[in-house]
Amino acid sequence: MNKEQLKNREKNPDIRGEKPVLILLNDDFHTFEYVIESLVKICKHSPEQAEQCALIAHFKGKCEISKGKVEKLKIQRNALTECGLKTIIE
Repeated sequence: MNKEQLKNREKNPDIRGEKPVLILLNDDFHTFEYVIESLVKICKHSPEQAEQCALIAHFKGKCEISKGKVEKLKIQRNALTECGLKTIIE
């Protein structure tokens, strides 16, 4: 999804009511422990949920980690970026 589509989605959620999602992308640099701690701290995941997301991102290349309003997702994305983690909003 490009920036234009994301802006349109912010203004007009589609008919199906799908909310934008924050997606964690896999990397080969950070440890599982670091990713888990970051998801617990920033996204308020339980340790178990954060571990599952880290594993899914590792094996599948990406994992949805949060849904909701774009403003909330941007805050989470920025915080995760500061931690060095790669994320996208779709």
